Amino acid sequence: MQRSDKSMKAVVNEALRVGLGTRTKPARARRFKVEPHALGFKPGVDQDRLNQLADELEAEEAAQRLGR
Repeated sequence: MQRSDKSMKAVVNEALRVGLGTRTKPARARRFKVEPHALGFKPGVDQDRLNQLADELEAEEAAQRLGR
């Protein structure tokens, strides 16, 4: 601290940066790219109504549990 005429906080932070190897700005991470894949639904399956089907199945399961 005395040699560099810096505060204790500045000296500690600099030592940590040197030790962690982050003295300069870190390199930017590569962008994540989403690659779509065909889901392979059979003809006649309405993909827009799959959530409705899931809701109906869930409601049916809940009704069965309550009916026991």
